[in-house]
Amino acid sequence: MISLTGSTGFVGKNLTTYFNNYKISVENITRQSLSEVKFSISDQVDTIVHLAGKAHDLKNTSNKDEYYEVNTELTKKIFDLFLKSNASVFITLSSVKAVADVLDVPLTEHYIPNPKTHYGKSKLFAEEYILSKQIPAGKRVYILRPCMIHGPGNKGNLNLLYKIVRKGLPWPLGAFENKRSFCSIDNICFVINELIHNDQIPSGVYNIADDEALSTNELIRLIAESQGKKSFIWNTPKSIIKFLSKLGDVCRLPLNTERLSKLTETYIVSNQKLKKSINKPLPITAKEGFLKTFNSFNNAQ
Repeated sequence: MISLTGSTGFVGKNLTTYFNNYKISVENITRQSLSEVKFSISDQVDTIVHLAGKAHDLKNTSNKDEYYEVNTELTKKIFDLFLKSNASVFITLSSVKAVADVLDVPLTEHYIPNPKTHYGKSKLFAEEYILSKQIPAGKRVYILRPCMIHGPGNKGNLNLLYKIVRKGLPWPLGAFENKRSFCSIDNICFVINELIHNDQIPSGVYNIADDEALSTNELIRLIAESQGKKSFIWNTPKSIIKFLSKLGDVCRLPLNTERLSKLTETYIVSNQKLKKSINKPLPITAKEGFLKTFNSFNNAQ
């Protein structure tokens, strides 16, 4: 039996569907119950998948304490319960942002963490707590660091790109050349399944990313392809775009400096440690995953 937290989130919903023939115990943890978690693990539970967490707020309106209360303290409590339980596998979702907000080299698990945001720090503190504990014999512990997750129904940061293409508007950031790693929800579910059922995969920290890194311009072309349209990409001077993004910080426009950074930065994540440990190819490519994602947007219109 799998004990799952965060079942109402995007990953949780997809994982529940993925394991539709497997008995899952859903743990509902509310904001009110965080300070006094009444989380119990029955003797029938062999795996705990901890997905509940406070997501990164791009609008910067969240109280910083919420990140540490949910991402750090809640994870510590649930992990302590796992250590005392009969469950043999513990899997938790951290984030690449627990390591670095900006990269100039591909991110591997050997990269020394230096997060800048409260979100990243809260995730790192949870990682450090888990890694500081002695793991009893017969138990396995996995900390997964996904990059930006995409899949049918999850628009997230892709919503702005999708709206621009759907309305036939030109993409004005063509002058920014970048490469960014993403992670398909199909690949995440596949990886979690492998970690649960393959006891030869060593405990540890693993990055999760699709095999290919894509540029934002490539995403624009894929969105257009999914709609049977031609993409319009303009190479507007970077100086003009940066000025407009700073204006967006003040006037709360759709484009601000943080969103510009998300859309144009290079952030490549290596998945080689994970692939070597699993010793199987990921089931879906980045392009295939994004086409599934964008087609779901089209069907929702």
